[in-house]
Amino acid sequence: MATYLDKILARHREVAATDSRALDALVEQAKACAPTRGFRSALVGGDELRVISEIKRRSPSKGALNADLDPAEMARRYELGGASCLSVLTDVEHFGGSVADLQAARAACSLPVLRKDFTVSANDVCDARIMGADCVLLIAAALEPAELADFHALATEIGLDVLVEIHDERELEHALAARATLVGVNQRDLVTFQVDHERAVRMAGVIPNSAVKVAESGVRGPDDARSLRAAGYDAVLVGETLVTAADPTAALQALRVRA
Repeated sequence: MATYLDKILARHREVAATDSRALDALVEQAKACAPTRGFRSALVGGDELRVISEIKRRSPSKGALNADLDPAEMARRYELGGASCLSVLTDVEHFGGSVADLQAARAACSLPVLRKDFTVSANDVCDARIMGADCVLLIAAALEPAELADFHALATEIGLDVLVEIHDERELEHALAARATLVGVNQRDLVTFQVDHERAVRMAGVIPNSAVKVAESGVRGPDDARSLRAAGYDAVLVGETLVTAADPTAALQALRVRA
């Protein structure tokens, strides 16, 4: 049975196959961009759980979350609430995001920004840097191990931090082989859509302490945040809980728990 990830990836690979731009030119353009803000470094140090706050209009599984949000205003509210970084969806077809959302959010605050999308080509990696992102997402389940390693190396070469998303021990092996130093554990099962908090707790214990550990998806409030902090996570990436909150600033502040 094809998962929503399979369908999204098929579409992104279809688009990538029609991209005739020369990689060498994109690499040079990316290297000429202004310095990044330091996504990974913003998640290191102190005993407080760091929050990567997401700007997300909708999802394939739940539909509209906050379709009419203003990315600049949301970024300002997140910064006011003490977010360490932003994550911005740029997938248009499935999440209602855009490059314009990322650029508006980044321009409105001083926070480092992750381009949250489905990276399937080297050109995609360069595009993240060129559009202004400070970090790119690589999903281990979406890439062959060689692709993951190649894209990670390219991202590092052009000045991007890299968040490698995993679900299990096998994908962790691939992430570490690619020299990942920022590892995210997605608590949501890609087949059933169910959130498995035990998965995150289990995986925290096997990710090397040399990597910054991020728990993704399904963080509903302070209780989840405390559990994940106790398990050893440095940060949480939170979207739905914040974009649907009546007061995103207060909701974010409540997630910044201490060890």
